[in-house]
Amino acid sequence: AVGAALLPIAFSFLHDYQKKRVLIFLNPEEDALGAGYHITQSKIAIGSGGFWGKGYKKGTQGQLLFLPEKHTDFMFAATTEELGFVGVFIILTAYYFLIKTLFNKAFLSKNNRVLFLFTLGIAIQIWMQVFINIGMNIGILPVTGIPLPFLSVGGSSIMTLLFSIGVIYSS
Repeated sequence: AVGAALLPIAFSFLHDYQKKRVLIFLNPEEDALGAGYHITQSKIAIGSGGFWGKGYKKGTQGQLLFLPEKHTDFMFAATTEELGFVGVFIILTAYYFLIKTLFNKAFLSKNNRVLFLFTLGIAIQIWMQVFINIGMNIGILPVTGIPLPFLSVGGSSIMTLLFSIGVIYSS
């Protein structure tokens, strides 16, 4: 309650561009062709995918470049448009089993404190990246530059994750 009461005071200390970012997050339709363009197009892409999707490389939002940064930040929206609910369900199931396996491996290696902490950290990192990326794509979190693990294009992200998974499963 105290935190909620202090929000207006904290808002007054923000710079103008920060205030605009918060207001656009709360209502992206206010400036749908400007600052709210990314999230508006992302929601359109997700909704147009439907149950089965439009097919590989047949999504209108992604292929016609209405969806900005479709290969990195908005990979979830582009994938949902092309593969639909069924494809995204399969991807989310794969993430679930990967994260579950990492948590199990972490808690089975309690006698090795370093491996326990490393595995737990990677599991939490992957879970957080999935949560934040999907959250910003569907509009419940502000747009950030967090990639979708193993799907978004980006050499450093993929190499770091593959290296981490390799270290975990080699020990």
